[in-house]
Amino acid sequence: MASASSIAAPPDGSEHLSGPNTPRYLLDFHPKRAPHYFTDLLIIGGGLAGLRAANAVGDAHAIVVTKDEIRESNSNYAQGGIASVWDPEDRFENHIEDTLTAGGNLCHYQVVSSVVREAPNRIQELMQWGTQFDRSGDRLLLGREGGHSHERIIHALGDATGKEIMRAVIERTRALPNVQIWERAFTIDLISDHQRCYGAIVSRHGQPPILLWAKQTILCTGGCGQVYRETTNPRVATGDGHALAFRAGAKLRDMEFMQFHPTVLYIAGGSRTLVTEAIRGAGAHLVDSNGYRFMQDYDDRMELAPRDVVSLAIVNQMEKTQHHCVYLSLKHLDAESVHRGFPGFTSVCRKFGLDPSQDPIPVRPGAHYMIGGVEVDLDGRTSLAGLWAAGEVTSTGLHGANRLASNSLLEGLVYGARSGEQAALEARRMPDDLRAVPIFNRREAVFSEQMDISDIRNTLQSLMWRLVGVQRSRSRMQEALQEIRGYAKYVLHHAFQTTEGWELQNLLTVAHLMAEAALARTESRGVHMRTDYPEPNDEDWRKHLVYEFSGNN
Repeated sequence: MASASSIAAPPDGSEHLSGPNTPRYLLDFHPKRAPHYFTDLLIIGGGLAGLRAANAVGDAHAIVVTKDEIRESNSNYAQGGIASVWDPEDRFENHIEDTLTAGGNLCHYQVVSSVVREAPNRIQELMQWGTQFDRSGDRLLLGREGGHSHERIIHALGDATGKEIMRAVIERTRALPNVQIWERAFTIDLISDHQRCYGAIVSRHGQPPILLWAKQTILCTGGCGQVYRETTNPRVATGDGHALAFRAGAKLRDMEFMQFHPTVLYIAGGSRTLVTEAIRGAGAHLVDSNGYRFMQDYDDRMELAPRDVVSLAIVNQMEKTQHHCVYLSLKHLDAESVHRGFPGFTSVCRKFGLDPSQDPIPVRPGAHYMIGGVEVDLDGRTSLAGLWAAGEVTSTGLHGANRLASNSLLEGLVYGARSGEQAALEARRMPDDLRAVPIFNRREAVFSEQMDISDIRNTLQSLMWRLVGVQRSRSRMQEALQEIRGYAKYVLHHAFQTTEGWELQNLLTVAHLMAEAALARTESRGVHMRTDYPEPNDEDWRKHLVYEFSGNN
């Protein structure tokens, strides 16, 4: 185990990878043949990070672009809560230490410390904006989740924290006179010359694309869980921000680190619904198909071990029992407390004829949170001038190699506020020079026949789940890369005209980045588990893996 001093030290540099051979832009466009729109700030993504950024821009004009309805984001589906030091018995140093320990010795101490210390102010802000967190009298109810040494998880409506936070923040954002929200607007690409970002190419309501020019652009597009067959993420989480930032020339790092949530409801014919970690925090047991409480064989912390430990234990137990899932058992808990404390979970279970207070609930791991992403500094500034980023699309250094439970909404709040404030400052320094930059792209479709986009997407998702999932090995990832490159030869160079086609190209790009990075990191660290390299190797691998698109493809 690493010493406290070594955990607090910054990672030792980085190693660079090439990434996929992808065209710079996904479609043909020319400034003389497209409508134009101008704004001070363009915010791409309508989740918590994006809307918090919109609330930080002051009097600058901002447009929030979101590919679906404003409520359809990973933030809205977050169940567990937000981590913050609130209890008098808790300390900032405790939260910092828990985050560093979970992070697999790859966190940036300065980032962790600053985010943890900023948390109470951001929580107070949400309450001032109307968020109704769960209380007992005047006191906030605090929960505990895996990896936390104290009760510090603030939640709402039992297991619907994200939904309640987004309700309040959406209402506040809609009331801002200088902020427009464009729903059902898909961002196809960032406009850049590999020196600076000038805005984005956007298709609204399926109409021909427009060129949306911005003094500053903030990327808040969320995650990429849809690259996997089994995921907690909504269908919109297709890694669009990761892919378009890569094509624009911004640095991405640590794309091998996908966190798998240990407990996803696994019922044939049903959607893969996340079962909040707070249920295990409340005392639920994990048992196998024989009713055996197996976590005692893997970790002294039992069900409250960090997510990577629990996910791997579940996969191993499934292999031992040759069963397709394990089960959550709550029958030893008070039935009324289960139903009252987790109404959303209870409602979902009842749709399938299950009573969570009595019946074993089938669960297995699913892709949940992308830890890697666009490299940003403490203010959310990326390596590409004019481009900022916040939320799950980023790699801030907070999570290291494994995100501590309930630190993600917190990160979105903190970096959304910072990027919004700083990007607005930069925009105010720039003149109102409403001109289009002479950037254009000629694109020819490689194939004229119709592609079965859904079939390729499903095949890619199954491939990634089978070969680049919880357990990884050299042979599996080599096979994955070979197949991904085969699809890329004809899919990435095809000129699609639909959101489904652009999403597929983004998924392929992200899958390549993930598989290549996972193959390169020959160790196990955090959520990245190699069966052929089962131990961490700080001497060679306590560093980041970085991608930067050369622009020559």
